[in-house]
Amino acid sequence: MRVFVTGASGFIGSAVVPELIGAGHQVVGLARSDASAAALSAAGVEVQRGALEDLDSLRAGATASDGVIHLAFIHDFSDYEGAARTDLRAIETLGAALEGSGRPFVVTSGTLGFPAGRVGTEQDGLDPNSPMAPRIPSALTAHAQVARDVRASVVRLAPSVHGEGDRGFVAALITIAREKGVSGYIGDGSHRWPAVHRLDAAQLFRLALEEAPAGSVLHGVADEGVPVRVIAEVIGRHLNLPVVAIAPKEAAEHFGWLNMFLTADIPASSALTRELVGWRPTHPGLIDDLDEGHYFQAATA
Repeated sequence: MRVFVTGASGFIGSAVVPELIGAGHQVVGLARSDASAAALSAAGVEVQRGALEDLDSLRAGATASDGVIHLAFIHDFSDYEGAARTDLRAIETLGAALEGSGRPFVVTSGTLGFPAGRVGTEQDGLDPNSPMAPRIPSALTAHAQVARDVRASVVRLAPSVHGEGDRGFVAALITIAREKGVSGYIGDGSHRWPAVHRLDAAQLFRLALEEAPAGSVLHGVADEGVPVRVIAEVIGRHLNLPVVAIAPKEAAEHFGWLNMFLTADIPASSALTRELVGWRPTHPGLIDDLDEGHYFQAATA
């Protein structure tokens, strides 16, 4: 297939691209900067210049493709609702370009929106009061494309997509530990985070493109739920810092924007995904990946 990928030069996209090329697909990647364009060209990708706000570029890329993987998102927590609105417009535009074709359209979402305290599955909806709430309309809009003869599916990624180059939640937790001089967790640290290695996530996006039935929800989850205290203990060991419990009333000051994510107990299963598309994660889990040490080399660079 000729596959149009938004976010192709990002942390996950840069793993999806070689996964697609290795399976014989031709990749066209959206690039908003000269640096991104150069990186994509070097990876053997045809470049489509534009950005998520450039709907004409999105329309052109999707129209000329045999399928679309939408990975890009503006990760601006200072205006998360604005970023979600931009994402929604992009999905509407990409879906309209594929309308009536039966072509695959894979949209990225997250598992962060499950009700706390139980294992979420692919059959569960997201909590409208969760941190993921602004992105719920995007997933609903993606599924609405099925009625317009688009083979749309949604991949919900674990909040911790880990691997070399990660600058997400775990990397932020390491940075906070270095700044505060302690590796902290909130309360008893039993809150659980699902996790997946970026290379396993990349394989799932390829499988979704190739095989996922219209209307599917897939879970990019390898570790069902890693307790935050266990993550803090590994960080403390590698940085030679004390591991301490942070009182809930002090957590916002200690962890900043990360606080609202650390207090979420949101384990998630991918059993139905594995059965549906034959996905089998093979790369290190979050704790083993942390123990490989690359996170801490990056922190000191």
